[in-house]
Amino acid sequence: MLRTRVIPCLQLLDESLVKTVRFKKPGYIGDFVNTVRIFNELEVDELCFLSIRATQKGEQPNFEILSQIASECFMPLSYGGGIKDFETASRIFKMGFEKIVLNSVVFEKPELVTQLAEHFGSQSVIVSIDYKKDFFGRINMYSHGGTKKQKGDLLEFVKQMESLGAGELLLTSIDQEGTWQGYDLGTLKELSESIDIPVIVNGGAGDLRHFQHAIGNGASALGVGSMVVYQSKGMGVLVNFPDRNSLLNTLQ
Repeated sequence: MLRTRVIPCLQLLDESLVKTVRFKKPGYIGDFVNTVRIFNELEVDELCFLSIRATQKGEQPNFEILSQIASECFMPLSYGGGIKDFETASRIFKMGFEKIVLNSVVFEKPELVTQLAEHFGSQSVIVSIDYKKDFFGRINMYSHGGTKKQKGDLLEFVKQMESLGAGELLLTSIDQEGTWQGYDLGTLKELSESIDIPVIVNGGAGDLRHFQHAIGNGASALGVGSMVVYQSKGMGVLVNFPDRNSLLNTLQ
């Protein structure tokens, strides 16, 4: 197990895996079961599945798909999307998922973070924050798959989530997501220095140098998308994972 986790963050749209760019234009990647099997063989640290439409459509998670994923997957699993209450989260945990990712619901029912943390442990609760910057560089938080702007200061909101019992923060820059241009290091650094819980930085990874930059700015784990589902930027689909020796050298 690597000291710094590298976590493929895979997007579910209906019954398919897709990949977006800045939360738009989802491109088809393939079948989720086959993808899980490939990542099993590649011995990745952890997998994160995110439904990108469940909350927008007001739908529950697709429990049939999640059951198939859990039965096939050999590594720790997390899931987010359409989780509105304790019962839904509990059902997903019982399937074999180790962690729940909460995004839109934390703006509506922040008490759910505490409820889940007290019952399943803080280590099982990831709060996901999607954000982008406006023309003046001000940070705005978004929910519902990046479609609904939320009020509040990002740093203060993250501190609130930590105090409520969140065990990890999944921090995704909408501006960087799917661009291969690297993570938003400035925001990562500010947040990682202000909270004690681990930060999974996500959005923009394109090569191993970006991993080094993120670690140097406080990332505890690295979310990856495009670079593990495409051959390279502008090329076709190819589920892959960096060579273990290369990763070890990069993450030391």
